[in-house]
Amino acid sequence: MKSFISRVVEDVLCKHKSFNNLIFVLPSQRSCVFLKEETIQKIPNASFFPKIVSIENYIQELADINLIDATQLLFEFYIIYQQNIPKENKESFDAFSQWATIALHDFNEIDSYLVNSKQFFSNLRDIKKLDEWFQNKKPSKLAINYLQFFEYLAVLYEALYEKLKSNKFGYQGLIYKEATNNLEFYMNNNKNNHIVFVGFNALNRAEETIFQELLNNNLASVYWDANESFFNNSNEAGVFLRKYKKEWAYYQKNPFLWDNDMLPIAKNINLIGAPKNITQIKYAGELLANMEGFSKTALVLADENLLTLTLNSLPNNVKNINITMGYLLKDIPLAGLFDALFKLHLNQHKFNKESDNQFYYKDVISLLNNPFLNKLNGEILQKLIAEIKSKNSIFLSVEMLKKYISSTEAVQLSTIFSLFYFSTSINKVIKQCIDLLKELKNDAKGVEKEYLYRFFTIFQQLETLNVAFNHIADLKALTLFYTQILRTEKLSFQGEPLQGLQLMGMLETRALDFETVIITSVNEGVLPGGKNDFSFIPYDVKKYFGLPTFQEKDAIFSYHFQRLLQRAKNIYLIYNTESDGYGAGEKSRFLTQLEINNPTITKTTISPKVQHINFPILQIEKTPEIMEKLQAVFTKGISPSALATYIYDPIRFYEQRILEIYEEDEVEETIAANTMGSVIHEVLEALYKPFLNQFVSRENIAEMQKNTNNLLVRFFEKYYKNGNIETGKNKLIFEVCKNHIKRFLNQELQLLNKNKQLKIIALEKGLSAEITIEGISFPIKLKGIADRIDELDGVTRIIDYKTGKVEAKDLKITDFSVLGEDYKYTKALQVMLYSFLFSEENKNQLSKPVEAGIISFKNLNSGFLKMNFSEKRGTNDSFISQEKMDPFLIELKRMIKEILNPEIPFIQNQNLPF
Repeated sequence: MKSFISRVVEDVLCKHKSFNNLIFVLPSQRSCVFLKEETIQKIPNASFFPKIVSIENYIQELADINLIDATQLLFEFYIIYQQNIPKENKESFDAFSQWATIALHDFNEIDSYLVNSKQFFSNLRDIKKLDEWFQNKKPSKLAINYLQFFEYLAVLYEALYEKLKSNKFGYQGLIYKEATNNLEFYMNNNKNNHIVFVGFNALNRAEETIFQELLNNNLASVYWDANESFFNNSNEAGVFLRKYKKEWAYYQKNPFLWDNDMLPIAKNINLIGAPKNITQIKYAGELLANMEGFSKTALVLADENLLTLTLNSLPNNVKNINITMGYLLKDIPLAGLFDALFKLHLNQHKFNKESDNQFYYKDVISLLNNPFLNKLNGEILQKLIAEIKSKNSIFLSVEMLKKYISSTEAVQLSTIFSLFYFSTSINKVIKQCIDLLKELKNDAKGVEKEYLYRFFTIFQQLETLNVAFNHIADLKALTLFYTQILRTEKLSFQGEPLQGLQLMGMLETRALDFETVIITSVNEGVLPGGKNDFSFIPYDVKKYFGLPTFQEKDAIFSYHFQRLLQRAKNIYLIYNTESDGYGAGEKSRFLTQLEINNPTITKTTISPKVQHINFPILQIEKTPEIMEKLQAVFTKGISPSALATYIYDPIRFYEQRILEIYEEDEVEETIAANTMGSVIHEVLEALYKPFLNQFVSRENIAEMQKNTNNLLVRFFEKYYKNGNIETGKNKLIFEVCKNHIKRFLNQELQLLNKNKQLKIIALEKGLSAEITIEGISFPIKLKGIADRIDELDGVTRIIDYKTGKVEAKDLKITDFSVLGEDYKYTKALQVMLYSFLFSEENKNQLSKPVEAGIISFKNLNSGFLKMNFSEKRGTNDSFISQEKMDPFLIELKRMIKEILNPEIPFIQNQNLPF
């Protein structure tokens, strides 16, 4: 079937012998391109072609006023605000800009619909006075300010209108209003021209006035894109067309084009429900992957925020693509660079670190990690980031950063280090951002250059406007304004508009037809857009003055939706099946209406295929090189923690002991569990060290309790470098450590109060021994550090401190063969190994009473948790004898032989304990 534009051109050719005096006016720039192509095909040898223009450009010509840039408009508006508002009520530019964009939007609608501004603002003030805020005889100051705001709006509107009009600039509504004022002059000077309006639907009052005047004076024709169903009173899509046909005087005597001139088309309509946005877009990509040729195919994004996701999901067979909606600047990777840069300095002010020029470490790392900066000096920046993490500094100065690298490297980072120094002059800050973009240009490739140029123009515009107006007074205002621009401004794509896949939003589809249409996000709140209103004007005031409300906007969406489908053959409508927590996000009512009118419609609900993939178990064969490394490890000394790692996961053991891969350091802003453990160990060692080889007395414990706080501070400074323990979570952790030690010392005191004899034999004792294993050609060295060895009433105790929770069941062993099989027995393995090493260094020690176990600071109430070898429930057999050591050594040697067996590979543990 012929497209709407093709049929328009054919009809105009029949009625006009020459195109010389014709002016085609269309809803969008995109539709202008398609009409131009159609004209070339219909009259390829014409000497002159008609003028083809979008409605926005046509209205500007009619008004003889240029459209003002949104950013410049805001600056101009602030000048008007400063001139007309009393000094005591004036707000800063950043506070003003929060509501000014809403006010400008309302001004735009007031003018577009030719509303009498004096009457309008008078009524608006009266409505606000009737609000419940003013029911009391004596309204509050807040209520008075609220009313005053609406009184100021009227003043600001009039002043802004006059200033812009005198400068021949205006926002869109002002241009429309002036166009109607200039209409008589325009008609008198264009009597030989004929205007052809093509593909319009919802007109504002200014457009209605212009269209009707031109029609009544036989200077124009209007081609409406409609079919018979639009004139059914129950169809909201035809609200505007029915109104024009009924109310316009011109149509009482002349035909209404083209309400009844379309043949039915056999349609393949598919409704597809898909969970979440990503599934919708991925499915759209699958549809495109199964198609050939896209010249008559449109992918329409009802939610234009999905553009980035869509561009990353297009199949390889889509070679050419034409994008009309533009790419929001906030989604461009370069936006993150200036976000990080401004946040760096704003947080410096927030943390009150400006005097010593220090910055929060997360902001520093975020900036240094930016991919655009890493194109300049990536290797040095990553080295610097690693040093920041290892030094554990929460706040950093440039001088500190320079110490982390060589002087030569510091010189190479001079451009980046300069970003840490911002001038108090905002114009100089903007200039610094411009200079950074120039520097980055040298290493940019492909589309990155387009990104850099677009941001370059933004900062240049900000520089020019601020030099002229000087509204941006500080970095906070600059950041706010920059963020606003990013949310509204777009990067325009340039391509061949008539080739390949057409990727567009709903508004770009006006007057265009496609054989295959794919629409995503066909949900309530998106299509149609819902009741959210970006306005200060109440609903009832809008209705009274004929301004558009959500009802009119719903009708507009309905028209666009139905019009787009009327000539399409293959239609795929995809909606999100997952509603949010408030019930929104359900399938659009447009789809329900479509189902009622098309009983043969195909309905499908899809979901991503979740395939259960059995990944092969990772297995590392022991090569000669690995065996050589293993020999070095076991000759140097193997610890209980290394053996525990092997039991946990042999691959983890391989990574740490053979490849020497460990977790990357991170800045420890909140004290970590291992830091807390190290501090407690160090404090206890320092407390008991003066009493080595002595019996501890109650007076000794009292002295320890006095020294605890100072020792905690000292060792936190050692392990928690540059960290703050005075506030927040760290203060709580500090107090927890103090409480642990206090409770532990109280338990020690209770022992002494029972007349127990406690003698400290060793603290943080390094133990080691060599053993030989049959079948292994070299001696195996075992090593470990026992936290404490003491003697209590003649019983030697080998003690390991744990800040985590340990229970008695973790140390109950009746069969030593389970040690190498289950990770939960690794604590028993550790203390048994310490016992063996101690006995090796102290011959015949096991002939005397020896116990080994753990003191758990999260389970201090249980006291000293001993190894328990009893097979009977409720009984305790805790003494370590040679009879108990022998089966332990058998299992230990078996485990070591397994690790050193070249025939047994390292096999991944797929059931890791947590």
